[in-house]
Amino acid sequence: MDTLSMIKALSNETRFRILEWLKEPEKHFGSSSVMHSDCDFAGGVCVGSIAEKSGLAQSVISGYLVKMQRSGLLESKRHCQWTYYRRDEKGIEALKEAILKEL
Repeated sequence: MDTLSMIKALSNETRFRILEWLKEPEKHFGSSSVMHSDCDFAGGVCVGSIAEKSGLAQSVISGYLVKMQRSGLLESKRHCQWTYYRRDEKGIEALKEAILKEL
């Protein structure tokens, strides 16, 4: 985990909001857009749904999501032609611990 890359990923307001939205995906995207507990990637949301909520182009959101995944804030899974993202709670917890350690 690279704390600095996580902080940089969160320095953009939209990326920060995406992380907030993915904390409660059904509330923010509707149950039809969220992978349910009966699948192996529960809580995952399709890039298209995230782009639609943000009001930004899907290509921009895809870049944001990849940056967040590489930093350790998100995890992804490809399903057919769609990619789904959800929070990486272990990575987020590690970031919290690193910040608290430095304060």
